[in-house]
Amino acid sequence: MQNTQQYPNAVQLNHTVVHARNRQLSAEFLAVILGLEVGAPFGPFLPVDLGNGVTLDYYAMTDEPIQPQHYAFLVPDERFDTMITRLEAVGVTYYADPHHTEPGHINRLFGGRGAYFADPDGHNMEIMTRPYARP
Repeated sequence: MQNTQQYPNAVQLNHTVVHARNRQLSAEFLAVILGLEVGAPFGPFLPVDLGNGVTLDYYAMTDEPIQPQHYAFLVPDERFDTMITRLEAVGVTYYADPHHTEPGHINRLFGGRGAYFADPDGHNMEIMTRPYARP
């Protein structure tokens, strides 16, 4: 809870639910790519703790179509290349853009590096080393 102490009056995201056909497969996929671990099941959820107080709670949804969402992860620059290597190792194409038109390339937005890739359920995942500069 370091962020809470640093910003005591801030509203912070604590967790969000990620719909998946197979919660185990999808949680493990993301954990492997990002170098994280899948936590113990919590009710119907399978958590992936991002290490900053935010948890992605994977939830199996097998009876309805899954609406793809976008999840962006700010990652340390020194771990970015390892994540790209992991994507290549499991045969997942990464892209420089969110519309997936530049396969095998990264972007260099805001002085950092970034890439997009789809998870097993079609969620558009993004890794980036610098946050977006907002006006």
